[in-house]
Amino acid sequence: MSSIALKSVEKWFGPLQVIKGVDLEIEEGEFIIFVGPSGCGKSTLLRMIAGLEETTRGQIVIDSRDATAEPPSKRGLAMVFQSYALYPHMSVRDNMGFSLKAAGAPKEEIAAKVDHAAEVLKLEPYLDRRPKDLSGGQRQRVAIGRSIVRDPTAFLFDEPLSNLDAALRVEMRYEIAKLHRALNATMIYVTHDQVEAMTLADRIVVLDAGRIAQVGTPRELYERPANLFVAQFIGSPKMNILPAGTARHAALPAGAASLGVRPEHIVVTDPDAGALSGTVDVVEYLGADTFLIVDCGAAGQITLRINGDTELRPGARIGLDFEPGKTHAFDAEGQALAV
Repeated sequence: MSSIALKSVEKWFGPLQVIKGVDLEIEEGEFIIFVGPSGCGKSTLLRMIAGLEETTRGQIVIDSRDATAEPPSKRGLAMVFQSYALYPHMSVRDNMGFSLKAAGAPKEEIAAKVDHAAEVLKLEPYLDRRPKDLSGGQRQRVAIGRSIVRDPTAFLFDEPLSNLDAALRVEMRYEIAKLHRALNATMIYVTHDQVEAMTLADRIVVLDAGRIAQVGTPRELYERPANLFVAQFIGSPKMNILPAGTARHAALPAGAASLGVRPEHIVVTDPDAGALSGTVDVVEYLGADTFLIVDCGAAGQITLRINGDTELRPGARIGLDFEPGKTHAFDAEGQALAV
């Protein structure tokens, strides 16, 4: 296991700065996820940690050692990419053991490490197959196994599940969570999928245009977003944001420019009884849940998450009320205020 620290790291491509002074401490054995929209710098930051991108300024410290100028081979890290990058002519066993063979490791050591990785990843029945005979999820497990055999100080994952269909992504999330518990290894994982981030991470690093918008546990980010960007990025459907003063009976702190409330924290009331009144525009039935999109005039379109069994239909006039203690306030710069 390894601790990793980023100290004021920057990345410039000519005159363009893409990583803008990031400071982060990653503990031994921690599962950290970088999340954010396309172009926010999450993959670039991961590649800087791996040594695949040069760090323009700042320090990358691995186990109290300044590794900023070290090549990837000296950092002791293993990277799992979006592409499996398996050798098609080799068996699963040979793919997993190739890096050790290239390094001149004894055959007995290679066999022992490959067998151990195959046991952890439930790949024993497939060791003599070729990649073309495997499913997408099995191929990704082989790519992870290839990293495990190297016994790295930390694992780096760059959107490893994005090539899989929805069912396989769910299965592989489960496998990666089990792998982290089994190995107790430091893991840094990049994704644009907030569901992966919320279900896998010990802590999430939300990136916005090359800067850290907030770091915290999934619960902290969901329940106490530090700013509007995090409030609307974490959570699906995203948090409703309405201008201050458009909701009746809503007590806001001084300096509040907007009010935030999550879809599941809004209840349906009589049209004139709630904080807002509006007309149902769209009803999205999802089985256990139904999403209502309601036109609330000056407050804008408001999304509710309610029980799936509802009789409400488009055109219905309803009132909306907010659960006590579940609203958020933001100032004109988008920073959270205490409610």
